[in-house]
Amino acid sequence: MSLMGVDVGTTGVKAVIFSADGAPLGIGYREYPLLYPGPPGWVELDSERIWQATKEAIRQAVAHAGNRDPVEAIAISSMGETAVPLDAGGKPMMNAIANLDTRAVAQAQRLEQRLGQQRVFALTGHPIHPMYSVPKLMWLKDERPHLFWRLWKFLCAQDFIAFRLGIKDPAIDWSLASRTMGFDVVRKVWCAEVMQAAELSETLWAKPLPAGEAIGNIDRRVANELGLPSNVVIATGGHDQPCGCLGSGVVREGVAMDAIGTVDCITVAFARPVLTEAMRQNNFCCYPHVAEDLYVTVTWSWTGGILLRWYRDNFASEEKAVAERMGADVYDLILAQASKIPTRLFVLPHFTPTTGTPWMDTQSKGVIAGLTLNTTRGELVRALLEGINYEMRLNLELLKEAGIIVREIRAIGGGAKSRFWLQLKANMFGVPVAALHVSEAACFGAALLAGKAVGKWAKVSEAAEQLVKVREVFEPDEEERRLYDERFALYRQLYPTLREWLHRLSALPA
Repeated sequence: MSLMGVDVGTTGVKAVIFSADGAPLGIGYREYPLLYPGPPGWVELDSERIWQATKEAIRQAVAHAGNRDPVEAIAISSMGETAVPLDAGGKPMMNAIANLDTRAVAQAQRLEQRLGQQRVFALTGHPIHPMYSVPKLMWLKDERPHLFWRLWKFLCAQDFIAFRLGIKDPAIDWSLASRTMGFDVVRKVWCAEVMQAAELSETLWAKPLPAGEAIGNIDRRVANELGLPSNVVIATGGHDQPCGCLGSGVVREGVAMDAIGTVDCITVAFARPVLTEAMRQNNFCCYPHVAEDLYVTVTWSWTGGILLRWYRDNFASEEKAVAERMGADVYDLILAQASKIPTRLFVLPHFTPTTGTPWMDTQSKGVIAGLTLNTTRGELVRALLEGINYEMRLNLELLKEAGIIVREIRAIGGGAKSRFWLQLKANMFGVPVAALHVSEAACFGAALLAGKAVGKWAKVSEAAEQLVKVREVFEPDEEERRLYDERFALYRQLYPTLREWLHRLSALPA
């Protein structure tokens, strides 16, 4: 019997069916748009479109795999922070408030006044920020009281999809529960102190469980609609980054996963909680891994692949037309134009309503510096990738200063299919970057958790070490590494130099 991992991301959902030995059998993918319905900083997702896209992706994966190896169990990997308010009938009362959304600034400030940054970090492993689900739910209570008082559950993406698949008593794994900023990461229960300060009830959230626990079976009608067996087991999955770590074999110290998708995210595993002041000051979180007895920290730039999508949609109409005619990948055509040598352009990739780590700045803006009349499209394409990589290198340097050293990176996600991007990362980070046989590691990690739920293995960390295979390793090119070392010293000054000006720009009326 086969296993399915479903990865519900910020702008799309992927479903992959794997055999018990890790071979992909069928894959499906569907996109959905981010919605910008209100003032700056408001970002939403239509939860019904997410559910429809998930069903279509599952059906596509099932059709691709055929009937030779029926699915036995499913687990969901998902984005964090995004949450759907459901009424007593299980229906969404409004759009999901997306992970990128920062409307809950006042609520985050209220939590800081009541508990303080240090206390919240010591309890939840997360610095106070409006993107997390707890401030979002506080906002709902403050600004939409007519909805809040009808609220049954505030579900994150993993538990919402499992609920729609047939799990009537919603459950959430420890890793995704942590991304609400309301979960005690040491005791592994909802944090009563934070909930009290937020004036919220623990009953509004799903039941927290370890990853890889069986929580029920698929609804028969849903199974029939999706082409699945009627007895498929649903298991707790995880936050997409720890799931990706598991699916890429990052289950020991010194190895990191770089998930190159809509968001560019580097996740590092370690054996015990690291809740130091250096971690907090750099906005580095600490929370349970989906693998047994481990923790992770996550560093990210919200503008990963989404920056290439911005370029595609605004500047690559010719490439899009050619790709449609030839049946090619438009991103392959865009990257084929990239300059073959390091540029002297500097892109500050703060194009989204909030930056990622280490700044977590809701007022910064994107910058392209160094343009001249001689700047080419190819230089701009490469500079966009360089800007993402500079921001991620900054995070790696700050992790090193906090005592967490990365010696090897394993790349996953859509960007991991680009040899150009992986070699560029190796040159800019100065460490080997490995490509894996299965690039969709978040789905694979979820499938491993599904396998644990039906007894295929006792420990998912052991299964990952056995099944994850490295396809190719990109070693740093020493000449380019030296050039990027010089440029990185300049890049590191870019945001601190412009921060005050960017904040003044952000304050201008729309």
